[in-house]
Amino acid sequence: MEKTPKSLRLQIGLFGRTNVGKSSLLNIIAGQDVAIISSVPGTTTDVVEKTMELLPLGPVVFLDTAGLDDKSVLAESRIRKTHKIFDRSDVVLLVVEPDIWTEYEDYIVEEAKKRATPFVIIVNKVDLKSPSTSFTEEILGKTERVFLCSSIDYQNRDRYVNSLKKHLVEVVPQDFLTPPPLIGDLLPPGGLAVLIVPIDYEAPKGRIILPQVQTIRDALDNNAATLVVKETEYRHILDKLKNPPDIVVCDSQVVARMVADTPDGVKCTTFSILFSRYKGDLIETARGVAATRKLVPGERILIAEACSHHAIEDDIGRVKIPRWLREYVGGDVAIDVFAGRDYPDNLSEYRLVIHCGACMLTRREMLLRIHRARQEGVAITNYGVCISFLQGVLERVLSPFPAALDVYRRGCCNGG
Repeated sequence: MEKTPKSLRLQIGLFGRTNVGKSSLLNIIAGQDVAIISSVPGTTTDVVEKTMELLPLGPVVFLDTAGLDDKSVLAESRIRKTHKIFDRSDVVLLVVEPDIWTEYEDYIVEEAKKRATPFVIIVNKVDLKSPSTSFTEEILGKTERVFLCSSIDYQNRDRYVNSLKKHLVEVVPQDFLTPPPLIGDLLPPGGLAVLIVPIDYEAPKGRIILPQVQTIRDALDNNAATLVVKETEYRHILDKLKNPPDIVVCDSQVVARMVADTPDGVKCTTFSILFSRYKGDLIETARGVAATRKLVPGERILIAEACSHHAIEDDIGRVKIPRWLREYVGGDVAIDVFAGRDYPDNLSEYRLVIHCGACMLTRREMLLRIHRARQEGVAITNYGVCISFLQGVLERVLSPFPAALDVYRRGCCNGG
């Protein structure tokens, strides 16, 4: 992240009148004091740039501008610099106060529209006053991308940051949603990945499924090799290799067997976990699975599948995961299954969402599902992460992803 040039980062312009709280908003987003704040108008005398990692978008730079209504000394020079930020901004964040909308706000909206730059309106200082119904209707007439916050309310920081992320994911150019490598960054050039592919009733006749095909292609694109084997032959093939593989990837249904057969020094994971990173946010799914530790009988769980396949007798989402959950909880749990692009509106009624690898969704769609769950206060994880947890091997298969492993461990230490 630190090596990413500013030119390759998502540029987010913070605009608004003087003293609406732009700098304090930047501080709460960053979780640290990066901009000077004061009740004195004109405190921000120049554009303040703050680079950070804003997952799942990646490297970004916030551009905190001087107020366009600045009447202090040198104001004209500051405002000229602020105008230039319009041309740099990939997204505009317009910060306003409740029930105050002036010609300056209209100007910022018009400048953003003129450049076809997506914009989000943030109503700040709601700790001091709630916006009236008429004001809310007025700004919703300008854009549906509006959220309320108090930039001094650090207790609700996660909620505000998640609202911001949701809007950014919806509007950023597709280039900034480019997924990380599927497996290529886990392999050195000339490296070897062993892929364990069970051939069961769900395996399409004469073919292997899309996540496995994509993994093979990504390894080839990164000048590495793959060796594909069934779980019954894995140990035998491993013994025949002159050198151990760089990584082993398996279907989640055989993860316990794979871990048992894989030497301690060899990295290993599952296809579903690879896709949790590739299509969504592995950090969030690792955090979400910790909620499984606190499940009790009778709670509602959502199983979300991105495809609409015909369920077989021992289907992973409809049969196996529910069975393993009930065994883990020690009683019955209520499980709803939604398939394809169906995703319920009543997420808050669920204790946990367990999502498939999302190979049939775009990354934007999966990220929005994750953010919807977070906004509703519902933990969300994915098949591979959940199955590995229930099989008692999650730490091993998260070891190739230190940040996700750290989040999971901290979630467990905090009680899930």
